Amino acid sequence: MEKLPLSNMIWAAGETSGDLLASEVLPAVMSSFPGVEMDGIGGDKMIQSGLNPWFHSKDLSVRGYIEVIKHLPRILKIRSQMINRVTKDSPAAYIGVDAPDFNLAIEEKARAKGVPVIHMVAPAVWAWRPNRIHQIKRAVDHLLLIFPFEKEIFDAAGIPNTYIGHPLAARIPLVPQTMQARQELGLPLDGPVVAVLPGSRKDEIKWCGPRFFGACSLILKSEPRTKFVIPAADEERKKEIETLLAQYPDVKEATTLLIGKSHRAMESSDVILVASGTATLEAALYKKPLVIGYAMPALSAMLILSKGQSKWIGLPNILNQKTLVPECVQMFCTPEILASHVLHAMEPAQQEKLSQIFTDMHHTLLRDTPELASEAILKVLKK
Repeated sequence: MEKLPLSNMIWAAGETSGDLLASEVLPAVMSSFPGVEMDGIGGDKMIQSGLNPWFHSKDLSVRGYIEVIKHLPRILKIRSQMINRVTKDSPAAYIGVDAPDFNLAIEEKARAKGVPVIHMVAPAVWAWRPNRIHQIKRAVDHLLLIFPFEKEIFDAAGIPNTYIGHPLAARIPLVPQTMQARQELGLPLDGPVVAVLPGSRKDEIKWCGPRFFGACSLILKSEPRTKFVIPAADEERKKEIETLLAQYPDVKEATTLLIGKSHRAMESSDVILVASGTATLEAALYKKPLVIGYAMPALSAMLILSKGQSKWIGLPNILNQKTLVPECVQMFCTPEILASHVLHAMEPAQQEKLSQIFTDMHHTLLRDTPELASEAILKVLKK
């Protein structure tokens, strides 16, 4: 590509999922802009891909209104420092990755100073807070969309955009290698395996963990051969999960607990019990039946659900605009309800039906995401 006289680009990804998505795109952008420093906020995967970190993305990884209040001074301090850097240093571009509550305020300031702003992963105005689309129009020069249905929404709003596909669609195989994954993880080749993903945050483990592990105990009563595989996000989350599992000795005995390797854990399974978020899409891309469970403090749930625009929280259901997989939220996220849904999902007919639907969905999300993203960024900078 044409070489432009640029200094540095500033990235900001505030979630584990954003770190993963950006890490897939970052190397292609670096290749397209040799010699341009990539600075900002990212997680381990972005850092491995070449980001010079000013802050780690885990410093921003908080979910829920009430939970944010506890961490608000730290987050506001980081955002203030980012605004100072962006407005004073005049970088070649600011690339916000998801985390709209954090990024949009910075992006408005950056764009007002003439810094080109690209935002990857459009804020989900189709799910909640639709009025936010006006702030996006003020703050962003170009949106990089990861879901095909979003294009019509942002075209109608007059916001320049490019559908780049979802990076995970290229990372996850069209045909999962279930037996190979089981061998690698030391799991039995026969008998049901359930991957359990109660979340990557401390508060998610606290609220979803007991419900998920209680469900596992009930599943064992109906299917004693069942094995569970739990991928912890890091060592700290692993310790929290171990503490919880100690209260469910039958589940602990049947569980393989990992650090990382969430994709391999999903690939090895027959069914996935998962908290909401990007992991619901990952589960579907592995063509696995899944059950979504989520619980949080009542006040946070009331505030979030009151602003919701979508009937669903799980990406497989949202993308297909119908209830393909069960969603058990708040009062419905009980061990009994979760276990019932998981046992139903183990049935071969259910697995076969969802496998075909998820394969079709996989194809709609499969694009050359890194190349499309870097081309879109180049077009913005050439203007």
